[in-house]
Parts: sequence; C-alpha cells; structure tokens
Amino acid sequence: MSSLPGPEIISLGCRLNIAESETIRALAAGREALVVVNSCAVTNEAVKQTRAAIRRAAKAQPDAQIVVTGCAAQIDPDSFAAMPEVARVLGNADKLRPESWASAEPMLVADLSRVVETAPHLAAAFAGHARAFVEVQNGCDHACTFCIIPTGRGPSRSVPAGLVIERIARAVELGHREVVLTGVDLTSYGHDLPGQPSLGLLVERILTHVPALPRLRLSSLDSIEIDDRLFELVTGEARVMPHLHLSLQAGSDMILKRMKRRHSRAQSVAIVERLLTARPDIAIGADLIAGFPTEDDAMAADTLALIDDCQIVHAHIFPYSARDGTPAARMPQVPHPLRRERAAKLREAAARRRRDWLAAQVGATRDVLVERPGTRGHAPDFADIHFSPAAEPGSIARVRVMAATETHLIGQLA
Repeated sequence: MSSLPGPEIISLGCRLNIAESETIRALAAGREALVVVNSCAVTNEAVKQTRAAIRRAAKAQPDAQIVVTGCAAQIDPDSFAAMPEVARVLGNADKLRPESWASAEPMLVADLSRVVETAPHLAAAFAGHARAFVEVQNGCDHACTFCIIPTGRGPSRSVPAGLVIERIARAVELGHREVVLTGVDLTSYGHDLPGQPSLGLLVERILTHVPALPRLRLSSLDSIEIDDRLFELVTGEARVMPHLHLSLQAGSDMILKRMKRRHSRAQSVAIVERLLTARPDIAIGADLIAGFPTEDDAMAADTLALIDDCQIVHAHIFPYSARDGTPAARMPQVPHPLRRERAAKLREAAARRRRDWLAAQVGATRDVLVERPGTRGHAPDFADIHFSPAAEPGSIARVRVMAATETHLIGQLA
C-alpha cells in the first residue's frame, strides 16, 4: 500500500465492497480532496443510505470531488450523475481499473454482462482493519427473483488460486492474522476456471501454501453448495474459523420456490445439524427476508421457527424490498407495515437466541482478534468481545469471558 495521502473511502454494504474499497484506496493514492462512495444496492434502503452518505460527504467537505461507484452506481448511474454533489460515476468493473482513476470522464460504466475477468490489482493491506478481506469470486449466475445484485455485479467469475495465495501470503507478511474470503456467490468459486476447482480445494490450497496464516474466515455461503471437501475443512480444520453465514433467506418451502432458491427448508436444517454434530462450536449466521411477496402468516411462522431450528446466532434480517426489474417486484406484495412487523418478530427471536448463546460463554477463555482501539475484537465464532486492559490491534489475545450483555461479551486479558 502506498503511504501517499489518498481519498476518503465510504464503503457501504458487503465485505466484498470492503475488499474493493482498499483496492480503490491504492489506485487513487496521492489524490487528496477526493471522496469515494462505494455504494450498495441490495435493498431500496441501501440506495437511500448511499444518497444520504453522498450528501453528508458534500456537506462535510464542500471542496472535495465526490466519486460514486459500487452496485447502486452500476445499476442506476444516471440518477447518481444527476445529483449536484456528484462529480463522477464509476461502474463496478471500472472502479478497479487504474485507467479509470487517471481519466476525467464523468461517467464510466461498463456493461458487466461482457465482463469475464476479476480485478487484477486487489489490495493485500487494509487500512484500519485487523483482518484482510480477499476477493476470490465476483458476480452471480443465479436468478433469485428478489435480487438485483447480478445486474450490479455481472456473471460469476473467479480469481485463480495462485493469485489468491499470493495476496493472502502478502497480507500475512504485512501483519494480518486473519483473512476473510469474499465474493458475491462464494460457493460458486471455480466453475469458470480450468479444471473447475471448488471452494473447498481453494481453502485446502490456502492452508497448505500459507502455513503462517492463523485464521481463515469465509463470508456468506450458499448452503446447498457445501460439498464434502468444504464440509470436512470447515468442521475439521482449526484454522478455518467456526463461523458460517448461510444464505437461507426463508423457512417456507413455497416462498423458497417463489424466490427461485435451490434448497428446501429440510435441507437447511439438515446441513446445520450435520455441521454442529461434526463441530459443535460452529456459530451459524443467516440472511432472512421478512414479508416476501405472497407470504402468509403460516409461511412467516416457518421462517420464524428457522431461527431456533438452525440455531442462528448471527442473523441479518431484512424486510422485503421490491427492486424494479426483478420478478418478485411483479408478484402480489405484502403490505409494508406487515413486512416491518414480521421483521421485528424475526429480530426479537434472533436477539433471544444470541443472548442465550453469549450467556453460555461466560467463564470460557477465547482467542480474540484485537481490533481498534485495542479493547474489543472477535472470537473465532465471531462473538463480539469487549475487554481490558488494551492489547495491540491486529494481535490475537487470550481473553477470559467475565460477563455477557445482550449483544456482546465482556472479558479480561488472560
């Protein structure tokens, strides 16, 4: 990473955006008075948050040039170009090309349907982050009826294993003790590469060729694509963190069918049972959507019950958000107040499950990746731990858990 002054980066949305924001920081190094808003489009609320971030940035730095990029900019570039605060709009592929940052073109938004390569210059150092986020896959070939992200990210494409290993080895050399593999559809990794290597094979190669890496974490997985090799690594390899975030979305078979998901409710429950039987300390996270079109009370109850049936302790819950151009937006809609009510019930159940999970950890000693300012961090299962006295950010500290709140643990250095 360059030591030159660089832009302010406002990164919204997923971990993949975090990884790409660090690449942008490197590509735009030396350029001051520049604010880059790396946007999210997963919901209408995410787009609203992007617009709000742009306006706040313009108010805080009236002399700065504001560049908007990311999924929201890719999907609807004209609306962002029309904002008086915005100087330039860059698409998702363009933001990772050096020539885009050397250009003065007010709008560069490539057609992602023709993009076949991943970014060639992804950063290995992550300013202000204890962990490094390494992109290994981008785009998605599936057609979930609610999702606009394939429009914003393009087709699925993978980074060759050798390049991934080089980036991770460099991150370890720079002091990162934990690496997170990121992607839009991570478990589709390798389908476009020679020999069609799987995500499990990639993880195996990383662990073999980067022996100095203490902790490897996986971002969101499609549960139906967890094959035997990946299952064995997740459950049997101590360096793979016991924290899996699954893209479940719903607990009703009819809603899953209307979403065009590729798994059933029974398959979700079965994979979690297998995982926890093989490695009981795994913490399960999941994405869940409340109020999907046509959802009735019984269907909503099936999703609510999934929180206990799958022992979900890291829940990301969203009221359904209709996106123009998606099939679900044309289905019979659940009223907004009912969506919010069902989302609130899901959050309440998830908070109860999380509270009980945290309380059960009191008295244990955990290995914590220390984050800034040195008095908090995350355990291997991604439990949030606040502790004293302070430890060096980026280090792995032994912490004894003394108490639990509803959201995090409290501990002391062991």
